Amino acid sequence: MTVMVFALLLLGAVPIALVLALTAMWYIYASGNTVLFASYPQQLFSAIESYGLLAIPLFMLAGELMNEGGLTRRLIALARIFVGGFRGGLAYINLIANMMMAAIIGSAASQIAIMSRAMVPAMEHEGYDKPYSAAITAAGGLLSPIIPPSMLFVLFGVIAQVPIAEMFIAGLLPGLLLGLAFFIVIAVVGLLQQYPRGQWPSRQQALADFAWGLPALSIPVIIIGGILLGIATPTESAALASLAALLIGRFVYRDLDLGRLPQVLRRTAVNAGLVIMLIAAAGVFGWVVVYEQLPQMAAAWIAALTTDPFMFLLLLIGVLLLVGMVIDGIAALILVVPIVLPIAQNQFDISAYQFGVVVCLTLVMGLLTPPVGAGLFVASSMTGAPPLKIFRALLPFLLATLIILVLLAWQPWLTEALIDR
Repeated sequence: MTVMVFALLLLGAVPIALVLALTAMWYIYASGNTVLFASYPQQLFSAIESYGLLAIPLFMLAGELMNEGGLTRRLIALARIFVGGFRGGLAYINLIANMMMAAIIGSAASQIAIMSRAMVPAMEHEGYDKPYSAAITAAGGLLSPIIPPSMLFVLFGVIAQVPIAEMFIAGLLPGLLLGLAFFIVIAVVGLLQQYPRGQWPSRQQALADFAWGLPALSIPVIIIGGILLGIATPTESAALASLAALLIGRFVYRDLDLGRLPQVLRRTAVNAGLVIMLIAAAGVFGWVVVYEQLPQMAAAWIAALTTDPFMFLLLLIGVLLLVGMVIDGIAALILVVPIVLPIAQNQFDISAYQFGVVVCLTLVMGLLTPPVGAGLFVASSMTGAPPLKIFRALLPFLLATLIILVLLAWQPWLTEALIDR
């Protein structure tokens, strides 16, 4: 009966946070364990009682300040210096700028929204197909869960109780590998569609763009460098990045209007509040899942299917692709990790780092696949291109992502090589 309540609420377009919270309340009522109602508020609070979660609103704030302060525009100009003259040059610029923004924003949906506004009109002006332009921008959102700082990595680290800084490091090689795969896709599509060659900037313009781009480039350096060198925790790096974005946007580029700060802070608070509310509700739902001993039942079922770690991860990728198509990635992560991670570690000896990278990347693919596909609708609303046309243009990028996922499942060293043991 509890499963039916969950399904009805989900299909009834009830916000996922309410679906999880109400399903947990129904379970307590239907099971007759009404004494658990007394622990309900405590479970809600304990789910978000983690210092690491503070990084989420701070990274959101850094992204908002960068967009308002003109840092995004300078990063795009900086990318043009290196790839602007190739065939399909703007597509490469879009991807490199997305990789830089992935090292700052950490949220796929936010990244797609910001980069759609910045890149798609310019690509369309130079003769690129609008759905293809939107698809490259949306594909760039797939980089956000594995190139640090990733909000999903922050959340996974809190749930799995592994160091968030080490999760960030685990995502570096897979992120570069995925970026390389996307470069290959752009090169092949550019040749087949005969997209125009870009123009290399003049020496004078390149030097000017490089000089103006360095302050903006300092933001990902602060975040990643601070974590790798052990100078700052991920949360402290997020705070430093937000401060640096504010100072650079205001005093270096002079594009940041302090009068707009209240709107920036309000957007950050609303978006972060939605995420934190979802985490709290999912924490209560996870409490019910553990109480019902679902992890043990799932472990017995999976053990009957395979004993090979690689096959287990392939099965997990297939299941999570379906889950990600209908449930938000953050909610799915909170639901899946407490159940499946103990099985992966205890029965298949899979490290938390490999598991986390594979799970996070797989779930974000759901952001770009129907029927829900929130990322598709964000890209569509920002650009005016139909979601299904964007999805068709996205298929080569999704196929490349699947290949990388299989490679990550097959070769665990790709996620563990840079971690200091």
